[in-house]
Parts: sequence; structure tokens; C-alpha cells
Amino acid sequence: MLLWDKWLFLKINSEYTNPAFDYIMPYLRNAVYWAPLYLFLLAFVTMNYKTKGWWWCVLFLCLVAITDIISSRVLKETFERIRPCNEPDFIIHIRLLVKSCPVGYGFTSSHAANHFGMATYFFLTFRYVFKKWTWIAFAWAAIVSYAQIYVGVHYPLDIIGGAFLGIFFGALMAQIFHARFGFINFDKQPTVA
Repeated sequence: MLLWDKWLFLKINSEYTNPAFDYIMPYLRNAVYWAPLYLFLLAFVTMNYKTKGWWWCVLFLCLVAITDIISSRVLKETFERIRPCNEPDFIIHIRLLVKSCPVGYGFTSSHAANHFGMATYFFLTFRYVFKKWTWIAFAWAAIVSYAQIYVGVHYPLDIIGGAFLGIFFGALMAQIFHARFGFINFDKQPTVA
């Protein structure tokens, strides 16, 4: 399994490349460039759903905190898997497209955990509002996660592990939201007694 992981990493990082991706991928993995999207989403939800929207945002932020803490403080410290860009015998095979290799361990990818968690939560809570368009959230999470491999900082199994972690906690937070507030739906108007 680990040999397959390194093989796939080298394919993505060194063979399936082009100058446009070399330029774009470091930006796609950087949360700073996605900040306007996050802020827009939080503003959209709070303006359109008032109290329910504020609670949606609270659970959204809790989700990101939980996935990040479990990925960074629990799983990475438990498995202690070295990142590809920090492996002394492997570094000569890597195209590192970021300024420096992140410190710390690689399994699971916090980027993948956070983004797949957000995508799952968004999908499960907004699927009746945006219908089939909610699937875009998973494409976005996949692109951010793929960029982690492409730039040379994570193995594919780091991404897969992070994605499963995020999907689990995203579904759990959506379940908590649904249990307390029901589904978000534009069609439901408040009833006046």
C-alpha cells in the first residue's frame, strides 16, 4: 500500500504536470485565497436564515476546529508519517512548488479534512436549496486536496485519510444541525399565527 502511495504521488507530482498547474496549484491550496469565499458563505447564510443561519455558522466553525484538531493534534502525532518533502531518501524525486516544506507530520492532511468536512456539511444542509449544485463543494474540496499532492507536501493516502475524517465529521455536524433546526429550504416561509 505504501509503495502504491509513493508511486501515485510521483505520478501526480512529477509526471501529470504542466506549467499552468505549476503556477495555479500553490494558490489553490492556500486558505488565504479562499477567505473571500468563506466570508461570502458565512454572510450569505446569516443574512438569509437569521438565527438558524447563525447556528449554521457556529456549527460550521466548530466543524473546522474539530477536523483540524483531530487531524493535526491526534492523528498526525499518533501515526508520525513523514511528509514526502521531508523524507531524506525521497526528496530528490520531488518537485516542491511551495517556498518550504511544512513542518510536522503528514497523515492525515488537515487541508483535506477541513475542506471535505466543509463540503459535506454544506452539501447535507443545503442540498434542498441548491439541489445538484451542492456537488460543486466536493469538486472544490477535491481540487484543494489534489493541490496538496501536486505541490509535493502530502501523499495520496494522507489526502484520503483526511477526506474520510472530514466527511465523517461533516455528516455528524449536519446531523446535529438537522436534529435541532431541520433542513434549510428557501421554499419554507415562516407561518404567521
